[in-house]
Amino acid sequence: MEFSRWRNIFVILVMAVALAAGISFALNNFTNQVVAVSEAQNAINNPSQTLELPSLLPPKKLSNPPAVIKSIYVTGYSAGTKSYLNYLSSVFKNTEINSVVIDIKGSDGYVSYGSTLPDVKKYNLSNYAIKDINALIEFLHSQNIYVIGRIAVFEDPVYSRARPELAIYNKEKTNNDGLVLWKDNNGLSWLDPSSKDAWNYIVSLANDAFFNHGFDEVNFDYVRFPTDGNMENIGFPIWDGVTAKAEVIKGFFTYARQQLSGQKISVDLFGQTTTSLDDMGIGQVIENAFGNFDYICPMVYPSHYAKGFVGFENPAIHPYGVVKYSMDSAFARLPTAKFRPWLQDFNMGAVYTAEMVKQEIQATQDSLGENYFGFMLWNSSNIYTQGAVLK
Repeated sequence: MEFSRWRNIFVILVMAVALAAGISFALNNFTNQVVAVSEAQNAINNPSQTLELPSLLPPKKLSNPPAVIKSIYVTGYSAGTKSYLNYLSSVFKNTEINSVVIDIKGSDGYVSYGSTLPDVKKYNLSNYAIKDINALIEFLHSQNIYVIGRIAVFEDPVYSRARPELAIYNKEKTNNDGLVLWKDNNGLSWLDPSSKDAWNYIVSLANDAFFNHGFDEVNFDYVRFPTDGNMENIGFPIWDGVTAKAEVIKGFFTYARQQLSGQKISVDLFGQTTTSLDDMGIGQVIENAFGNFDYICPMVYPSHYAKGFVGFENPAIHPYGVVKYSMDSAFARLPTAKFRPWLQDFNMGAVYTAEMVKQEIQATQDSLGENYFGFMLWNSSNIYTQGAVLK
């Protein structure tokens, strides 16, 4: 009995020691996690700080970005699909493509991934097409792929519904019963390009992409006034109708550069801005972009030029001629700017072959010479003509 009693005491002591050790380990582990999270947040707020916490820190930008960017457009939905990522890896392996343009916010207005930005959370603006944006960026960077985030700026039906006081409205249908949003021919609503709140929202998305997710560059699209829809019924809650549209858009250009100082940013412009001397009624003047962006990206899709452009009955079947003329004009106007045009890799006006896409690329090189900084290919299906860009 005496032996049994001492044995029981010994067992109790052993259990007490084990329990104390477990509690100590748990507390230490919890404390370490709290410290790690705190240090990671400090690193985000102070990017110069170096910590060995790869699982908590956001991805770093590509350390050695390519001098010549050869990119393709990818929607958030495609980027969030494993099978498509496998396709992308084969494209990277077989072609000269060294970059992707991924939707941060597409024309539907949804943010492609979960974001902690106040407005995104408050108005439920994420569609979570990309489940883990940081893992995606790291996956692409591991293959030395330069990642550009695309933001559709003023075309935004989701934020327009969430903040109708910032959105273009239908003058005919809006009355004392309520405001009715104006819609373009695609049924999409727009933010008022004069809205400083809209500007702040866009800039916050860009900063979040840079500092919390490791994007190498942010590209702004739809930085303009609407081009189609019933213009007689269009109403602006903020734009005074007097200030020139070009000045409004230039104001956003300047604001974006100021707020994103030190970051690489680019802007998409209509291809016709390369040859037009006015703002075409949408506020885009190519000279106004100069000085505010690292790259100017005219969308010189041959199919988008009017019949008779530089004498071509059907510009779509003259990829070299259209792109060469457009880029020659742009370069003559702004010889020190960095141009990186969007090129057509989709069937419109003609069935686009590998040879036709090659002609567009060659025209860009021939036009810009030593100032050639690459191109971006557009296809809304996200499937590209690899034969045009084989290694």
